[in-house]
Amino acid sequence: MLYLCYKDFDIILMNNLAAALIFFTRIPFWRIFKVPDENFKQVINYWAVVGWLTAPVMAGVLWFAALVMPFGVACVLAIISRLLITGALHEDGLADFFDGFGGGSSKERILAIMKDSHIGTYGVLGLISYYLLLFQTLSLIPVYWSCIGILVADPLCKFIGSLITLRLPYARNEESSKAKVVYNKMAVYPFLVSAVFGLLPLVLLLPYIVWTVAVLPVLVFFGLTWLMRNKIGGYTGDCCGALFLLCELSFYLGYTIVVYNSGVDI
Repeated sequence: MLYLCYKDFDIILMNNLAAALIFFTRIPFWRIFKVPDENFKQVINYWAVVGWLTAPVMAGVLWFAALVMPFGVACVLAIISRLLITGALHEDGLADFFDGFGGGSSKERILAIMKDSHIGTYGVLGLISYYLLLFQTLSLIPVYWSCIGILVADPLCKFIGSLITLRLPYARNEESSKAKVVYNKMAVYPFLVSAVFGLLPLVLLLPYIVWTVAVLPVLVFFGLTWLMRNKIGGYTGDCCGALFLLCELSFYLGYTIVVYNSGVDI
């Protein structure tokens, strides 16, 4: 009986992990894994695990491209590599977030704007500002430290972003959701799994003096979730994508300041 319980638990865990990979990437994992619809309600709880795929790809492209071409071009290719893997899922959310919160004056209007597939002025300006800062933070420090920063920031900020279900309720209902999925609130076991995948790169790859940089995405998390609570009373899928990217960007900004001013002797 105990063996069967463990076996069922392993199947559920594998289905949850597979659902997260299918949902958050454009790699055809769906050809390999047949996942019940119910598991897609857990995908955000295992978001940090996906970072262990997207971060090494992005860092690997940056490292090898920098061996044969100017570093700035390598940074652009690295950014594009993650866009191709994720299908620009998070960037779409960031644009909708800026459009909704920038142009909406009420909860109903904000939600309606975010659901609109057309991009507006705030979305365009938001994406331009985001990519300018992302490119600069990656390109102005040595390639080694840029790669380490990517390997740490991606899973860490996906872990931080996944905690949104502990802070806020979903602002829509399942029928009006873009993805037709309402995420389950994170339980203890998914939290532990996500914490391990999110925090381990930080602990293993960076000197302890740099760990303080992780405070910045935490502050951004609390600031943005406060804004969401006050504006729309909860979160949406677009809010999750924006939250991850802005938390990650804040980490890169702090990380770049530390590396740039330390002469890379950290």
